[in-house]
Amino acid sequence: MTARAADTIAAVATAAGQAAIGVVRVSGALVPQILARLTPPAMPPRVASYRSIRDLDGNVIDCGLVLFFPAPYSYTGEDVAELQLHGNPVLLAHVVQLACTLGARPARPGEFSERAYRNGKLDLAQAEAVADLITSRSLRAARSAVRSLTGEFSERVDALIADILAARVACEAALDFPDDTPAELLGAALWAPLERARAGVRNLLANARQGVRLHSGATVAIVGAPNVGKSTLLNALAGRACAIVNDRPGTTRDVIEIDIELDGLPLRVSDTAGLHASSDPIELEGMTRARAAIARADLVLLVTTARESASPEPALPPLEPTPASTIVVHNKIDAYAGCAERRDRAEVPHVFISAKTGAGIDLLRASLRERLGADSDDEHESTARLRHVDALSRAAHELAPLDEPRVAQAPELAAESLRRAARELAAIRGDDSSESLLGEIFARFCIGK
Repeated sequence: MTARAADTIAAVATAAGQAAIGVVRVSGALVPQILARLTPPAMPPRVASYRSIRDLDGNVIDCGLVLFFPAPYSYTGEDVAELQLHGNPVLLAHVVQLACTLGARPARPGEFSERAYRNGKLDLAQAEAVADLITSRSLRAARSAVRSLTGEFSERVDALIADILAARVACEAALDFPDDTPAELLGAALWAPLERARAGVRNLLANARQGVRLHSGATVAIVGAPNVGKSTLLNALAGRACAIVNDRPGTTRDVIEIDIELDGLPLRVSDTAGLHASSDPIELEGMTRARAAIARADLVLLVTTARESASPEPALPPLEPTPASTIVVHNKIDAYAGCAERRDRAEVPHVFISAKTGAGIDLLRASLRERLGADSDDEHESTARLRHVDALSRAAHELAPLDEPRVAQAPELAAESLRRAARELAAIRGDDSSESLLGEIFARFCIGK
């Protein structure tokens, strides 16, 4: 460990502000000496003791529960103390300052979890799950974060690495001992684990993409021509008046964003300016921002009126850029004597609603759940990060072209592709992670965690 990593660190581990209880956490080699000065006499390990907390002159400044966890049986793997005191921020800051006077230093954001990772108590995916659990925006996201924290996600990654390693061993055996490795033996040793790895990477990639949505939320953009009821639809989905609604076209000039929850899945829904031909510079800027919202959206609600509801294929305005996923919303059925319904055409749901009266909004919500995966009930659902998705995508790219002719022609290249795929998966767990990546990840944690 570097000198800085070997320092004893201290921080307030509870949220800022006044509360009934506040926790000060200290980790490092100086913990026993610090406790001996602040809460004499010596602390028994792993026992909650009611103690007086004293300053350096021996004056009692508070009373509370104190716990001491000797290394390596602690969260960080080091000696750790937790002082549960009254939640006065001035008092808690004073206790941290006393610990620093006795040799500790203030902890950086996420430094306790970083030490847990460096000391082998957590892998990097589990450490990230700690932050995800703290910042979960729904109970479903919290449960998924707990699965990652307990190692379910990492175990699935480890199983994939094991299959890739088995396939790589078969490839390299054929390279090193070509005369001693029958073709049928090579096939049995190579293709079964390779196919398991390919299928496993595909499944875990889909799981990770959903996990990113649980952690960060999905983005939904409401787009369409002026005066088709986009702002009314935003208000209907939010259940409150978030956007100005007026019969005059072009009411919305900028992007309006709100956060809602859809069956445990956080959504950021954007109402955008109407797309149409215009020479007005303000309207043009609004449409530029609308197209930017389309580009970054996980799903687009393309709103039109129900005027064409009798037509088998209603005409729709083209969207640029092409969205990742679309639901076509035919609004204003109350004005065109239509009924609330859903029609699927070419795998694109067409939902007929009245945002004004609320008719069909439940159908639209059901379509949103289906398209965004909020209806999935995967017992292995875990939170994930974009870097996990990127790593799994690169691993899938390495494994995809490994068919029998390619492996037979260039087994050395196949073995290299397998090595790179395994390296990408190992990066999810934090094997050989760069200091810059670790710094970026843990800097986003709260102080004290």
